[in-house]
Amino acid sequence: MGVIDHISDMFEVTSTRKSKRKPMQTVEIKVKMDCDGCERRVTNAVSSIKGVKSVEVSRKQSRVTVSGYVEPNKVLKKVQNTGKKAELWPYVEYNLVSYPYAAGAYDKKAPSGYVRDVPQAFQTPNTPTERLTSMFSDENPNACEIM
Repeated sequence: MGVIDHISDMFEVTSTRKSKRKPMQTVEIKVKMDCDGCERRVTNAVSSIKGVKSVEVSRKQSRVTVSGYVEPNKVLKKVQNTGKKAELWPYVEYNLVSYPYAAGAYDKKAPSGYVRDVPQAFQTPNTPTERLTSMFSDENPNACEIM
């Protein structure tokens, strides 16, 4: 019995297959929806994807938010298969950008409180104006020492 156990330990079959579980993420998609039927069709299509935990639809903003273990491109393709024109959510909140009226950032079609997500709208880090404003800001605990 000792020899058989030793041989079976040498040739033990181990599974090298690793499960690649997708990370939990939130996917936002812009979809033009006119009626309850459009909204229901998009909701049912997205809910049928494996790994979806929740679906929120805002017809007023033309926005679908999907949370779960999904890939953004698969969700986008599934919405496009319903016959609706869809794209990944191209906007960021107005108060998160430094220059909301930069070229290409301001969009009349954007929902209220949002601007387009373009690099020109964001301030580059460590620019002289950013360093000076953060040096003398109320959030800086060492501002009194500098003055």
